[in-house]
Amino acid sequence: MAANIKKLRLGVVGVGYLGKFHAEKYAAMENVDLVGIVDANRDIADSIASRFGARPFYNHQDLIGKVDAVSIAVPTPDHFVVSRDFLENDIDVLIEKPITATLDEANELIRLSESRGLIIQVGHLERFNPAVAALQGVVKKPMFIESHRLSIYKDRCTDVSVVLDLMIHDIDIILNFVKSDIKSIHASGISVISNHVDIANARLSFETGCVANVTASRISIKNERKIRLFQKDAYISVDFANHDITLIRKNGTGAGTGGIVPGADIQKLSFLKGDALEDELTSFVNAIILRQTPEVTGQMGRDALKIALNIMDQIRATNARFSQ
Repeated sequence: MAANIKKLRLGVVGVGYLGKFHAEKYAAMENVDLVGIVDANRDIADSIASRFGARPFYNHQDLIGKVDAVSIAVPTPDHFVVSRDFLENDIDVLIEKPITATLDEANELIRLSESRGLIIQVGHLERFNPAVAALQGVVKKPMFIESHRLSIYKDRCTDVSVVLDLMIHDIDIILNFVKSDIKSIHASGISVISNHVDIANARLSFETGCVANVTASRISIKNERKIRLFQKDAYISVDFANHDITLIRKNGTGAGTGGIVPGADIQKLSFLKGDALEDELTSFVNAIILRQTPEVTGQMGRDALKIALNIMDQIRATNARFSQ
């Protein structure tokens, strides 16, 4: 980006359910000029562009030369081609999760960005959840993690499995907490309503000895996003939806407190809901302006994708074996 540009010229490619919120947030930023809205559906592109004072486009390549950076919120199978076209023209990108459909595609985008000094940020939104931010410095060498991400069924995002739709959020969070290589993965899952896996469970074993049990479902009768972490002298329970944290620690005296957990102090922490998407996009804009490493890099997105694809491979193999 040229040094004399006062406002960052930004575009949004794909303004379906999530992309239109990207456009709304960018339009409200003082240091951003929302230049263009792209969608193959002309009516949608025209409507969102008109709402936020931008110019509508119907092919992402028409934005090239007009923007410094883009948010890419197209369907997952299109992530690679669209992102590649912008990176090849020296345009920074924020790519909604998952980064791509395959590891080879992710590798190529990362190679491109590194060779040209460009920024890839991956849209793992939960990294910007206030509850997750509050755990930095609290979570230290967890040894057992249990996460549940359950969602009421929605028609959107059924073009991919629940692993790539929902579970990948928790995979990314867990990798960020554990900071260790994976030793083994055991997974199972099944399709119930859509043509892809709707319920999945995975057990991740790390080289540090930590084990994570991860469950995701998109046919639940309620929405639930919780994670529990066990580490030496502490138990941490996080409710992402309600932004609540319960922290149980040994009180250090060895004496019983007469409470629910004898010999332990219990803290209940609550946080304002905040706006994770606004924080995510602000972080992206700042990374571009300052030319600094984004909060969620392309490599981090690739690491989460690698585990998600491994889980999917195991589920397919298991289901094929038992369907014979």
